[in-house]
Order: sequence, then C-alpha cells, then structure tokens
Amino acid sequence: MKTIQFKSFGSPDVLEYVEVPTPKADAGNAVVQIKSASVNPSDVKNVSGHFDHTVLPRTPGRDFSGVVVDGPAEWIGADVWGTGGDIGFTRDGTHSEFIKIPLAALSRKPKTLSHEQAAAIGVNFVVAWLGTVEYAQLKTGETIAVIGASGGVGGAVVQIAKSRGCRVIGVDRHAPLADSPAGRLIDEFVQIDEHTSERVKALTNGGVDVVYDAVGGVTFETALSLVKRRGRVVEISATGKRRVEFDMIDFYHNETQLLGVDSAKLGVAESARLMTALVEGFESGAFQPPAIAQRFTLEHTREAYEAVTAGTRGRVVITM
Repeated sequence: MKTIQFKSFGSPDVLEYVEVPTPKADAGNAVVQIKSASVNPSDVKNVSGHFDHTVLPRTPGRDFSGVVVDGPAEWIGADVWGTGGDIGFTRDGTHSEFIKIPLAALSRKPKTLSHEQAAAIGVNFVVAWLGTVEYAQLKTGETIAVIGASGGVGGAVVQIAKSRGCRVIGVDRHAPLADSPAGRLIDEFVQIDEHTSERVKALTNGGVDVVYDAVGGVTFETALSLVKRRGRVVEISATGKRRVEFDMIDFYHNETQLLGVDSAKLGVAESARLMTALVEGFESGAFQPPAIAQRFTLEHTREAYEAVTAGTRGRVVITM
C-alpha cells in the first residue's frame, strides 16, 4: 500500500510517499481502507517535532473515514470514522491507504456525511465535546463564551452548545463566516481587544457560566475575566504564551473553576466512544460538517500540510 511517512522531524519536506506492506487483521484488530483523512494543525506540529512521545519512523494523521475491509464478519463493509491521540504518534496514522486499529476503535460514521465530511470531524469535535459536555457539564439555558469561535474547535463548541439549548457568545479577532455553522448559530459576537470583558459582562449582566478558550496563552486572562461567580473556564491551548499571570485574589474570590482538556490523551479506542456520541447530532441535522477548503491526493500530502501551515480557513482533506 501507499502511505506517508516521516523518519525525522522538520517541515513538510520530510514527508515521504512510500510503499509499505498492507496490514492484516488479527484477533483484536481490524483493517480500514481509508477513503478520506483530514490534516490538523496538530499533525503539522507532530511532524515538526512538537510532541515528545512520537515514535519514528511514523505515518502521521489523526482523523479518518473509511470502510472496514478485514476483520470480524459483522464489520466487513461498514463505513466507519475515527480519531485518536495515539494514531500518528505511537501508532501509524491515517495519511495512508489502510490503517490497522483495535476493534474497540470502530465507530460507524453518520449516514448523512460523506467520507470527506466525516474525515473532517474528529479532533475538533472530540475536544469540543470533551470540554463542553464532559468537563464543564454545560447545561440547558446557560450562557457560554467561545474564544476562537471562528476556528475549527470553536465552531464545534458553538454547535454543541446550541444543540444543548444554550446562549452562545462568539469571541474572536474576526467574526465567523456568515454562512458557516458558527456564523449562523452564535447569538452575539464580541471582538477580542482590551474592551472584550466589559462588553461581554454588559451583554450578560455580569458574566457567563462557561468560557471555552480555544486560543489560550495570550487570551487566558481575558477568559478568566468573562465568567460570573463559580463559572467554569476550559483551556485547551497556549497560543503565543506558555506561562501566564493572573490575579489570584480575583480568581479565588470569584470561585472560578479552571479545567484543562487534552484530547491527545485519548487513544483511538477511547475516542470511539465520543465519536459514537456525535453520530446522532449529525444524523438529526443538529450538527453540520465544517467547510472543506482544499482537497489533495495522498501523493500531494506535503502540499496539504503546507496549506494548513499557511492557515487555510476551513478544513484540508486528503482523498484516497
């Protein structure tokens, strides 16, 4: 089979298009023929050497959609989708024609999505669901501020929050595209600047119940300033600033709950539970897939990585 492989860390130039043996199923694993896979910023960071636990040589890629071609009879021919923090890092990933994954990682993709659309869901929606539903335990009727609402994770948070009957305030440098799911669903938009906190507090009579900060680092203090007493702040990143400072007295007087979320800790089998939880939302129409900005063949994966590095607005996918 054809696959993408990197033997050293660096720019997308280290990615090689090579031939390797096609994997075979065994007692605990199935083989999926990948129809489409997306390229995430974390894939680019992985190739550049950002993650200490990556084992070389490695095929990168976390998200996928495809068809089971080898494994238990009841799964043969099934359309499946998935993601995981081990595939592409310690297990060969999805930028390949085939992938071998545990049976526990198999999750049937929504019937309403094409393989291309399904491949663009994984990382963004899993970390969005994990932080919003499982960690912050967002409830119907609450108000959430989403910092980075125009991005992939932020847009997923917007959709999940609206499906749970919440008021959503988008916070970003630029408003989400009007025809994007996030652009259609946010109730108010506030530009991020030195006046963000006072604007959000004016809209909410003192603060929101939950802040989902998909940017982090440079926006951390802003995120803390947006929540009302006993509000929850979810952090998933540290853009531009690894170490932060904040007023400890304000923090504990407000009884703020601070929640860190790292979906990379979830392997492909653990992530399957969350992917399955998302199926109903897509099949009912409550969730919409993100826009596909660019498409590349497996042979042109380097160019796909370069597009993500350049900051393409929308998802980048590889089709087999």
